[in-house]
Amino acid sequence: MDWKFTGDRPIWQQLTEQLTLRILKGQYPPGERLPAVRELAAQAGVNPNTMQRALAQLEADGLAVGSRTAGRTVTQDYGAIEAAAKARARAAVADCLRVLSELGYTPSDALVFVKEELEHE
Repeated sequence: MDWKFTGDRPIWQQLTEQLTLRILKGQYPPGERLPAVRELAAQAGVNPNTMQRALAQLEADGLAVGSRTAGRTVTQDYGAIEAAAKARARAAVADCLRVLSELGYTPSDALVFVKEELEHE
C-alpha cells in the first residue's frame, strides 16, 4: 500500500487519516484483523510508536477495536463507519466551499459547478 506524508501535520495524524480512509473504502472490511503495529510501521516507513499512536486514535474514533490477545480489528459497528464516512464527506464539501468562497463564488455557484460536473460524467 502506498503511504504519503506531508510536512504540514504530525505523521501520526496523517497515518490515522490514511488508515481511516482504507477502512471507509473497504480495504480493511468490518471485523477484519488489522496488520500488526510493526508490520504497518514497516510498510509506512515510520517508527512503531508513531503507528501505535495512529492506531490508538482509530480506537478512540470507534473505527478499531483492540484486544490484548487478538490485536486490533476493524469495528463491526457499521453506524460508526457510516458516521465517519459522512464526516469525511462533509469536511470535503466544507473545504470546497471555503476555496470557492476565497475565489469569490457563492454556495449557489458551487451547486451550479456540481451539476455541471455531474452532467459531464
